[in-house]
Amino acid sequence: MQDEVDRLVEAWHKERPDLDVRPLQVLSRVSRLARHLDRARRAVFAAHELEGWEFDVLTALRRAGTPYQLSPGALLRATLVTSGTMTNRIDRLAAAGLVERHPDPQDKRGVQVRLTAAGMTRVDAAFADLLDREHAILDSLAPGDRETLSGLLRTLLIPFDSADGPPDHP
Repeated sequence: MQDEVDRLVEAWHKERPDLDVRPLQVLSRVSRLARHLDRARRAVFAAHELEGWEFDVLTALRRAGTPYQLSPGALLRATLVTSGTMTNRIDRLAAAGLVERHPDPQDKRGVQVRLTAAGMTRVDAAFADLLDREHAILDSLAPGDRETLSGLLRTLLIPFDSADGPPDHP
């Protein structure tokens, strides 16, 4: 069975036989899958009245464990946004009753951002629904194939996640 990527690779091979278009066989599929996954995630978040960025901040706090709080700096590192952006996000989440600011007992000038009971309820429900959706997406793969795919994708991602960044190839 052919997919859209097979058709575009075939067309490029005919038009540019001088080029090795095999990377498209993997990376175009990853790109297309990422778009489908993004749509599925946005639908889950919307069902729980969350934006993607809200989910990111709330899950960072949830993963932190009891008392489900982090400093704004730790949230910056977890979500890869600027300080000004994080301040705005915390303000909006606090206004929605999903997080609270508390004085940092270790630093009198600092604050800790803590998940509220409402925030915990919302993020737990959204995360459970997200996992249901993602299990459904992976249902066509046997468990061993999922493990193999996970390992292969990890191998591709590690250079991007390293301190040096991705390899620089022309």
